[in-house]
Amino acid sequence: MRHLFRLWSSALFGGAASLFVVASAFAQGRLTEPASRVVLCAEHRNKDCPIDLQRASSMESGKFFPAKKGGLLDSTAPTDVQNAAPPEDGHIAGSSVRGDVPLLNEQTPTRWEKIALRSGAKQKFKWEYGAIHLTRRWNYFITRLGWNPSSPLTRSQFEVKPFCTVLNPGQPFWDPNANLIPQEPTEHMCDLPKRTGYHVILAVWEVASSPMAFYQIVDATFEERKASSASGSD
Repeated sequence: MRHLFRLWSSALFGGAASLFVVASAFAQGRLTEPASRVVLCAEHRNKDCPIDLQRASSMESGKFFPAKKGGLLDSTAPTDVQNAAPPEDGHIAGSSVRGDVPLLNEQTPTRWEKIALRSGAKQKFKWEYGAIHLTRRWNYFITRLGWNPSSPLTRSQFEVKPFCTVLNPGQPFWDPNANLIPQEPTEHMCDLPKRTGYHVILAVWEVASSPMAFYQIVDATFEERKASSASGSD
């Protein structure tokens, strides 16, 4: 069985293009809270960014960011499908196997609408799907202190490790008892890092049964947390 799986995985990654295209045609997911850059384009809140909702759900590239190469095994789940190459530096926001969207890679301090977030607070991240896939994990990265908002988004602009990871541990992925099917919608509560001003969050939804992941960029303005009210709410 393991030998057959390796053959299937190798064919999918290395040469069965038609099979991969068919699988990708139905692969969709987007971050709606906080709304991502591409979702704000679809909602016409980002100017000069004519992207529809279907396109916003199709920002799909190789998994395992910040890795640069394809053909890697998942260190947590080695029977998962090996990855395709993740987005290249400078193309992290706009890379997609369904067709790149270069304008999403534009990066200046004022180019994109910002979502207000509170430094160090708990934050809900909400994913909505056009198709459900067997999911290994969701990772959330953030730009480093002192990053340059006037330069393209590259790996060196982000912290190496995600500030939040939600892992589905069930293995192997083809076992129905692995419980890798996410809820629709999927919501995570994550502790935000302490930041001030403009920063970028990179949310990545990694699929166990394919070489791919979905990439969503959030442009955020971080504000200092205010003292809690008498009711104890943040």
